[in-house]
Amino acid sequence: MILASAPPTSLILSVLAAVAYAWPAVRANHLSDRNSHIWVGLAWLLHGAVLAITLLGDAPHFGFAPAMSVTAWLVAAVYAVESRIYPQLPTRWTLCVVGALAVLVAFFFPGGPMPVTASAWLALHLAFGVACYGLFGIAAVHAWFMTRAEARIRHAEDPHSGLPLLTLERLTYRFVAAGFVLLSATLLAGFLFSDSLYGHGHGWRWDHKTIFSTLAWLTFGLLLVGRSAFGWRGRKAVNVLYTGSAFLLLAYVGSRFVTEIILGRTP
Repeated sequence: MILASAPPTSLILSVLAAVAYAWPAVRANHLSDRNSHIWVGLAWLLHGAVLAITLLGDAPHFGFAPAMSVTAWLVAAVYAVESRIYPQLPTRWTLCVVGALAVLVAFFFPGGPMPVTASAWLALHLAFGVACYGLFGIAAVHAWFMTRAEARIRHAEDPHSGLPLLTLERLTYRFVAAGFVLLSATLLAGFLFSDSLYGHGHGWRWDHKTIFSTLAWLTFGLLLVGRSAFGWRGRKAVNVLYTGSAFLLLAYVGSRFVTEIILGRTP
C-alpha cells in the first residue's frame, strides 16, 4: 500500500517519470529517434531521482517493487549507452512501458524499512544483488532481440534492420557472464557475512530466496559451460537463459511479493 508519509516530491517525480517513459511509447510512430531518446533520457533522470529518495533518503525502504524499479532503471541505462554505440537499436516502446509501470508500482508498494540492526554494508550488498537483476534483465532483452533476428533471417526479411545476429549473441552472453560473476559474489557475501550484513539472528538460511538464487546460479553456470564446452546456441541456449532469469526473479522479487502483498506483512 502507499505509505501515509510518502513525500509529495516522491509522488511528483514518480508521475513525471512515468509520463516521460509513456510518451515515447504512446507516440512511437510519430516521434523521431532523436526525440524518443531525449524523452527516455529525461525519464531515466527522473526515475533515478525517485530511487535516490526511496533508497537513500531519511527513511530508506526496499521491497519487491523497488527491486523491480531499480532493475528497470539499470536496463534503461545500459540500453541507452548501447543505443549510442549501436545506432541500429531503436527506442523500444516495450521498455518504456516497463519503465513507466515500474516507477508507479514502486510508489504504491514501497516495501518495508531497512532493518535497524543491519550493517551499513547492507545497502552495497543489495545494490550488487539488484545489479544482477539488471545484467540478466538486459541479457534477456538481447536474447529476445536475437530471437527476432533469427526470425527475420528465416523469413528472408531485411537482415540490416537491426544489429547483426552474431553481435547480438556476443553481447547477450557477455552480460550473462558479468551477471554470473556478480551473482556469485553476492551469494558468497550472503553466505559468509549474513550475520554482519543483516544483524544477529538473520544469518544464512535455506529459505525460498536462497533456494531460487542458488537454482539461478546453477542454471546460468550450466549455460556458460554449455556454450563454452558444447557450443550451445540458438533457441536451446535462450531457453536456458530464460529459465535462469525466471529463477532469479522468483528469488527476491517473487518471495517479497508473496510476503508483502499476499501475506500482507513486511519481513
